[in-house]
Amino acid sequence: MAIESINPATGELIERFTPHTPSEVAATLAAAFAAWQGWREHPMAARAPLMHRAAELLREGVDHHARLMSEEMGKPIREARGEVEKCAWVCDYYADTAATHLAVEPAESDGSKAYVRFDPLGPVLAVMPWNFPYWQVFRFAAPALMAGNGALLKHASNVPRCALAIEQIFGDAGFPADLFRTLLIGSDQVGAVIDDPRVAAVTLTGSEPAGRQVAARAGAALKKSVLELGGSDPFVVLDDADLDPCCAVATTARCLNSGQSCIAAKRFIVVESRLAEFTDLFAARLAALRVGDPMAEETQVGPLARPDLRDELHDQVVRSVEGGARIVTGGTIPDGPGAYYPPTLLADVAPGQPAYEEELFGPVAAVVSARDEAEAVAIANDTRFGLGASIWTGDRERGERIAAQIEAGAVFINGMVKSDPRLPFGGIKASGYGRELAAYGIREFVNIKTVWVG
Repeated sequence: MAIESINPATGELIERFTPHTPSEVAATLAAAFAAWQGWREHPMAARAPLMHRAAELLREGVDHHARLMSEEMGKPIREARGEVEKCAWVCDYYADTAATHLAVEPAESDGSKAYVRFDPLGPVLAVMPWNFPYWQVFRFAAPALMAGNGALLKHASNVPRCALAIEQIFGDAGFPADLFRTLLIGSDQVGAVIDDPRVAAVTLTGSEPAGRQVAARAGAALKKSVLELGGSDPFVVLDDADLDPCCAVATTARCLNSGQSCIAAKRFIVVESRLAEFTDLFAARLAALRVGDPMAEETQVGPLARPDLRDELHDQVVRSVEGGARIVTGGTIPDGPGAYYPPTLLADVAPGQPAYEEELFGPVAAVVSARDEAEAVAIANDTRFGLGASIWTGDRERGERIAAQIEAGAVFINGMVKSDPRLPFGGIKASGYGRELAAYGIREFVNIKTVWVG
């Protein structure tokens, strides 16, 4: 079966690719392993200039790379440029900090000397999604390569041109040939790659079912894995919140990347005393968003990445309304080509409805009423996910106290949940395990080695 690049704004085929055969995959793995054996001996000071060069190439080609994203998965072009810049940032960050993050640590022992080293493991397989087709890859690849590992990318099948462009960036930056390679394969071939003894570990960003499959296969092979899965992030609005900035951020937090983000705010939990005012302000902002051609500068919400994803989202809305939710704005599939869905606000969302129980991967916001702070926290934690959470309050100390009660990998007080190279990123519960970014991320795929001297 061919791997196809299809423009979700028009439905037009851009390019078709022939998947790699098993023999081609085996040859790529052999080449990647050989490249890693040389790369692991490169001192950190020799790796950093190459990673800085990758950052330069991203910035020099920002318009080209942004256009690839917009064409393949519908990201609004202004957001796509921002994603390219963020990728350059993470390259520069790890080029500057990897030596410190992985510096040898002295340790006390009964010997004359003891210390801890952080040595590379080998080629790491990354199974990556389409929603942030550059950022998801670079936030893995920059620390992995700076740590002395190799990288194998199995990207989502609808963004092959992005995948190949990223491979070219690392090649053009001067990294050894075959150290970073893209595998054009289907999901059914991932298990065999994980099993290959030349693959040291695996990281996946994607759906909960995909995460369970990859974790099981990696566990059977006794290989380290990191998973960043779905989320149904709570956005908690307390009685003392300033609603104007709150609703402005809520709109961005729900509709960034056309709502297709694991860490997008999805369940807006509002105390009863502010519920009506918040709902009115939020609905007005959502309805005012400009939906259209992702290549247009003024577009704020583009199409979803595929028509089937749009149809699945609409089905969740329909079933939620059948369960008692109320559409405040949006909720209707527009006529015409493209996988478009309007910014939608559901009120009266309650347990048992898809909008409460499931991840809504698109521009649909679910407003849930809470009697008070205690119930708001309980509702925030009433989910199998645990990726991020946002708390809005006029009292920062109150926000920090509540943050300690929230079951999530990150809690942002009076701000939108976002990833930042300087901060660890990841989830708990069904949102996965392990961490990316910061010092924690670069230490996920290393051998934490004790050295003892008598």
